[in-house]
Amino acid sequence: MSETATLVKLGATAIVLAMIEDDVMGDELVLANPVAAIRHVSHDPSLQRTVLLRSGQRATALEIQWRVLELALKYEQSHGLEPVGHDVGRQVLSLWESILAGLEHDPETVAHQVDWVAKRRIVRAYAQRHQARPDDARLKALDLQYHDLRPDKCLARRVGLDVLTTSAAVHDAMTNPPLTTRAYFRGRCLAKWPGQIVAANWDSLVFDVGRDPLRRVPMMEPLRGTADSVARLIDESDTPAELLARLGA
Repeated sequence: MSETATLVKLGATAIVLAMIEDDVMGDELVLANPVAAIRHVSHDPSLQRTVLLRSGQRATALEIQWRVLELALKYEQSHGLEPVGHDVGRQVLSLWESILAGLEHDPETVAHQVDWVAKRRIVRAYAQRHQARPDDARLKALDLQYHDLRPDKCLARRVGLDVLTTSAAVHDAMTNPPLTTRAYFRGRCLAKWPGQIVAANWDSLVFDVGRDPLRRVPMMEPLRGTADSVARLIDESDTPAELLARLGA
């Protein structure tokens, strides 16, 4: 629910994937049992539990995060932040570091950025006010209501989480595809011919052109189908059949 947490999660993941591709991550942080480790730390708001690494050493989730961040900062110096863009990458690294510092010093200081801290504050306050035990069904209901996407029900909208976007920007992202990836081709086609597209996924569109068989257009390359390459074709085509003919030509 937290926009800050989402930005850091996705941005850090993109940076780490780039580091893996460039073979700079090494294997010092490889977990011995990743699934069990995730379950282990997700049930530990104290942040003190350790997990076993493949090397045989043990580390807390915070220690692992700090080490990954350290490697990411070195990667920025040696390779740059092209996978996420320099400005966004710097923002991600800065937020990542400040959140880890807050969690290490006092988790309550990042309640405006980290969902589990914000949610814990709500649950604790309610439990104290109503003398509710940990297994009280009302507390479980609060847990669910925190994530309720309905504006009038969602508790996450009431706890003062930082907001990084605007309603206008969100609406624009919902209705206008990015110009520099295959999402442009998919989004424009869906907007122009919604009744004649029978299937759409990451790597293909399936058109019903009014005669059998259905026509599938593969989109295996993420950086093809951009505005530069297909905008004019889509603009000048009155029907999907005409577009497919132009693409074939």
